[in-house]
Amino acid sequence: MIPRPCHLDKPAIVIELKWDKSAVGAIEQIREKQYGNALKDYQGNLLLAGINYNKKTKKHECVIEAIQK
Repeated sequence: MIPRPCHLDKPAIVIELKWDKSAVGAIEQIREKQYGNALKDYQGNLLLAGINYNKKTKKHECVIEAIQK
């Protein structure tokens, strides 16, 4: 997701959603599969967000990493 032109001071974000896995594993997948390369021409900062939903406990877990360009 890239910020709208009126919000260019905000970072772009790559989000990976998991189900009964782990939020850290989602971040690892973003890095391994190089999803951030889709935003290689974006000049601002970038956030990586891994979100996991646990079906049994009905809880969400989220890990966010900031990448400075």
